[in-house]
Amino acid sequence: MKKSIKVGIVGCIVLVLCVLFAWNQGWWWFTKSNKEIETPVVAPREGTVLPVEGIVTKYSVSLGGIRVNGTLLANEEVELVAEIVGKVTGIFFTEGSSATKGQLLLKVDDADLQAQLTRAEFQHKLLSEKLERQRILLQRESVSREDFDQLQTDCNVLEADIKLLNVKISRTEIRAPFDGIMGFRYVSEGSYVQPNTRIATIVDNSTLKFNFAIPERHAYNDLFDKEVLFTTDGGKRPYTARVYAIDPMLDVNTRSVLLRARFNNQKNELKPGMFAKGELRTDDRIKFIAVPSEAVVPEMEGKRMWVLKDGKAHSVKVETESRDVLNVEVVAGIQVGDTVLTSGLMQLRDGMKVNVTLKESTVKK
Repeated sequence: MKKSIKVGIVGCIVLVLCVLFAWNQGWWWFTKSNKEIETPVVAPREGTVLPVEGIVTKYSVSLGGIRVNGTLLANEEVELVAEIVGKVTGIFFTEGSSATKGQLLLKVDDADLQAQLTRAEFQHKLLSEKLERQRILLQRESVSREDFDQLQTDCNVLEADIKLLNVKISRTEIRAPFDGIMGFRYVSEGSYVQPNTRIATIVDNSTLKFNFAIPERHAYNDLFDKEVLFTTDGGKRPYTARVYAIDPMLDVNTRSVLLRARFNNQKNELKPGMFAKGELRTDDRIKFIAVPSEAVVPEMEGKRMWVLKDGKAHSVKVETESRDVLNVEVVAGIQVGDTVLTSGLMQLRDGMKVNVTLKESTVKK
């Protein structure tokens, strides 16, 4: 019995040693494989000269004009609203139909005003006849001047009341303020309207206004009567408009100038509210600095670029504007003749020595 117990104890010890040995070997292989997989990021050592590519900035000249984006607006647009309280007794237009200036579009019940007008006209007729008789008596000195003046005043007040009633009656009628197209209506015959109740919208689309803005630096150009060539999403062809108004003040938030161009839309090809993009044609040769898009590094606080100074890379803050597929226009931060780095930007550190290989600019003149 004692011998079997000894054998069992020895077996347990051997089993524990085997388990410990196996666990140790597995951990060794696990750590070894992880070390082989990991690829450490080695930062450039101090004094290392990093090979990069770059370009020398220079002015480019554009003769095509200024790129613009904007919105098409109706020549005239009015929201028709009720002016008085009352029940709608007649609607004389259909949605989407044409309307001419002065055309009656809607009528509000004016029976009470018409009755007051009839009464006032009868009273005015009676006073007018009495005033003529008093005038004859005044010439004969059979009536005092004071009585005659009082009667004439009463007659004049009644005339003013009649004019006021006619004004109130005219407010029961809504007429087209100009030639245009009627929009959707928001009331029905028999509706009870209040002042400022929305009735419908009338729009003049015969001419459209192209509203757009240009950067502040172009404000010195003579842009009045300049041609704007623009297109719309899904448009059949390019369209032409001419600048007829320039806002005398700049937008302080965007530092841009607002312009309006007029487009003849007699064929009703375009609609107000459309987005349009195009080019404002100018006679001036516009100079600008453009660099490859990959040279610009976006950050939370703005944009930066790497430039070469005394053989070392330095980060500078820049401001950009328009861009195309390959290049971006830089308006502040660099000057003509600066060497801008275009490759290896993620490895650069401020003040690092670099070996620059210059390449040709992709900017099209």
